Amino acid sequence: MKHHLAPYIRYMDEEKGLSKNTLESYESDLAQFLVFIEERGITSLEQINRSHIILFLGIVKQEGRTAATVTRKTVSIRSFFQYLQRESLVGQDPSLQMETPKIVKTVPQVLSVEEVELLLSAPDSSGTQGMRDKAMLELLYATGMKVSEIVSLDTQHIHTELRYLHCMGTSGKERILPMNKVSANYLNIYMKESREKLLKKNMGETALFLNTLGSRLTRQGFWKILKKYAKETGIQKDITPYTLRHSFATHLLDNGADLRSVQEMLGHSDISTTQVYSSLTKKNLKEQYDDHHPRSSLIVPL
Repeated sequence: MKHHLAPYIRYMDEEKGLSKNTLESYESDLAQFLVFIEERGITSLEQINRSHIILFLGIVKQEGRTAATVTRKTVSIRSFFQYLQRESLVGQDPSLQMETPKIVKTVPQVLSVEEVELLLSAPDSSGTQGMRDKAMLELLYATGMKVSEIVSLDTQHIHTELRYLHCMGTSGKERILPMNKVSANYLNIYMKESREKLLKKNMGETALFLNTLGSRLTRQGFWKILKKYAKETGIQKDITPYTLRHSFATHLLDNGADLRSVQEMLGHSDISTTQVYSSLTKKNLKEQYDDHHPRSSLIVPL
């Protein structure tokens, strides 16, 4: 049965245009499911029924996996059987009409404007690596890009004079992002001075951000750099690259940005994904109201 997995992943890649991470998740979920099926002596796809899927998902829940993980595995199995039925490899789809677990949405971790300023001022921009780090953090907060998108940038993607860049999303869709004057300035200094020093003899390297060996900085390398500065600032929050992405979106909406514009900048295909930041802004508005309206602190008579 496992021999159907590779053609399915290829189909999802070519026909659906899913990101590499999504494809890897689907493949991992289905490989786990098929092992579970084979361990129960089932040798044919036609033998798999609804009860097998429910039992598998039940075991996943018992292992303490989150609702989001259970939902993803449910979606993976559904998609797989839809493909199998489309290819006439099964007569019936045992995953039809299965309920999808509700996901408890967690509120994104967001830094205040003051905390962001503290973090962005942490790198010592007088040094080669410090200037690189300063340019990276400024660009991350200026654009709301994902860390994978940041490290994938090449020098030809950046236009500091016009203050915009070309970003290739994880789904393969390109978007053009603006940047502020501060981030463009530091990026310009980094490219003219620090990058040349990091490049060393590796003159053929096109990556924008380089490590000390003159090669493209990795996601893991970026995480280590960010964690270092987060620790130095003493901010009592778990700071990740996504924290700056969340802060970017929330601060834009706080200052009156249009939700659709923020959606486009973040690269969200569905606006409901962006609306979580709008809820944070509404919460902040209530706090502002309670703090500043002259009658909000009055005691209501019984």
